Amino acid sequence: MEELDQEEWLSQLKNDDNAVILDVRTDAEVADGIIPNSIHIDLHKGQEFIAEVDALDKSKNYYIYCRSGNRSGQACQIMEELGFENTYNLLGGMLEWEGDVE
Repeated sequence: MEELDQEEWLSQLKNDDNAVILDVRTDAEVADGIIPNSIHIDLHKGQEFIAEVDALDKSKNYYIYCRSGNRSGQACQIMEELGFENTYNLLGGMLEWEGDVE
């Protein structure tokens, strides 16, 4: 897992043609807006989260965010344990996000 600030996260994401953006917030948080092109899998779903994530393509690079950067860090660790090699945590999460939201 790499911890990236918003500038690093966006710069790396822009140049990565193998990228997947993953939002691990709750449904209520997602209702307030989501980074464009994100897939949403709520970390609080526990085993269901693990099952959904485990079904993802492990050869992709995952750019992960939550509200503050804490849960996305946990998600990165879980994903590494499941065999994902490239996970990137957005430090500060949506609280510090200044980019596009849909």
